[in-house]
Amino acid sequence: MTEGQRLFVGGDWVEPEGGHYEVVDPATEERVGWAPEASRDQVRAACAAAREAFGPWSRTAPEERAAILARAAGIIGGHLEPYAELARAETGATTVTARRMQVGVAAARFRRYARVEPAEWAIPPQVNEAGPMGRAAVMGALAVRQPVGVVTCITSYNNPWANPAGKVAPALAMGNTVVVKPAPQDPLSVYRMAQALEAAGVPRGVVNVVSGRSAEIGEAAVDSPDVDMVSFTGSTAVGQRIAAVCGRDMKRQLMELGGKGAAVVFDDADVGAAVAGIGTTFSFYSGQICTAPTRVLAQGGVYDRLVEQLAAYARHLKVGSPSEPDTVVGPVISAAHRDRVESYVELGRKEGAVVVTGGERPPVDRGFYVSPTLLADCTNDMRAAREEIFGPVVSVVPFDEEEEGVALANDTDYGLIDYVWSADVARAFRVARQLRAGGVGVNTVGRNMEAPFGGFKRSGVGRDVGSYALHAYSEVQAIVWPG
Repeated sequence: MTEGQRLFVGGDWVEPEGGHYEVVDPATEERVGWAPEASRDQVRAACAAAREAFGPWSRTAPEERAAILARAAGIIGGHLEPYAELARAETGATTVTARRMQVGVAAARFRRYARVEPAEWAIPPQVNEAGPMGRAAVMGALAVRQPVGVVTCITSYNNPWANPAGKVAPALAMGNTVVVKPAPQDPLSVYRMAQALEAAGVPRGVVNVVSGRSAEIGEAAVDSPDVDMVSFTGSTAVGQRIAAVCGRDMKRQLMELGGKGAAVVFDDADVGAAVAGIGTTFSFYSGQICTAPTRVLAQGGVYDRLVEQLAAYARHLKVGSPSEPDTVVGPVISAAHRDRVESYVELGRKEGAVVVTGGERPPVDRGFYVSPTLLADCTNDMRAAREEIFGPVVSVVPFDEEEEGVALANDTDYGLIDYVWSADVARAFRVARQLRAGGVGVNTVGRNMEAPFGGFKRSGVGRDVGSYALHAYSEVQAIVWPG
């Protein structure tokens, strides 16, 4: 599809000093295109270009920045089909998912942040009893939101459109400049996004994109003295390394890290609704999503029925080519990741879990496929039930009383999104308030795209989405004067 992609640095499309590497379609194992391998010097040049562009861009009127984002949204929406086809080929997502949840959501996010938000607000005058020289004084004040500066955006492989759009759009809206480091598995879509922004009129250096497989590329984009903030989506282990580097220079961080979402299902729950919601783990991005309810905690009265229906749900999902309209479960991103997912299933067996369905490689000639797999009779101390697998695998753990269910849900290093299913709405909300997670779905796996998004514990730092993203990519400055 794409041959010899170039880097986007300082408004120019430049040849990568590290050459090119293959991007492979995980469904067919065929080449999608050639991605550029930046050198460390080229990454530093991108950061320097963003620093140079920051002053003029930050002083641009918010309405002008918003108009550029709106044009970018229109360009992305106008190229929905070719962009979705590239995303499908790079990620293995089904055609419908690539069209609606990747490219479609990216366009929606640019439209969302094209809405100009108030950048400042007044604070009521305050009488200071101990003012200058000990005299009482009335002081006026204004809180002003200022851009952070240069933001390095390191994006995840599971969604090369919506994820970077969710970082770039609010960052630009608040007057920041960005250096985007896409995941090495599927960077070509991010370069298409850069082309859309360039066509929309983004000034030179405001947006830069550098890619590569080497860890040195990401490190250079994090430790550059020109960078003020790092926004990262990915594993907790990588996030910890980034945080250590950021700590040396007190750089701002926004991190969406791993998850092992607990789905607490009570005896009085609508089992069909719970199965449909939890079943998205098997099908949506082939389980490669950090918000998935992969750790099911089922109360004793509903346990057997829930396991039976989840197994039936998984068995009826079509696994196959993402381009076929009736496919529900496509491949995982790579052969290495397929092997990792399968190793966790085998580990679950050794730990004593029962593989109710799945556990074998599906009969597909090519591609990196994993069968939707259900592990039952798990305990919360099993690694397969505690560690993020990031694939179409669900573990089911039984519990008896409400307090035990809450304790099991909180007995984890993660805390991104948890879920509660119960017909007793009062209990559902009572339990939700006790869960140590950044978000809780009550009788749903849906999300409100204006609600704050982020994690507790090792699932991340900070909040974004909606207006919270505008807060994340800005600093608050207080201006005070005599009243």
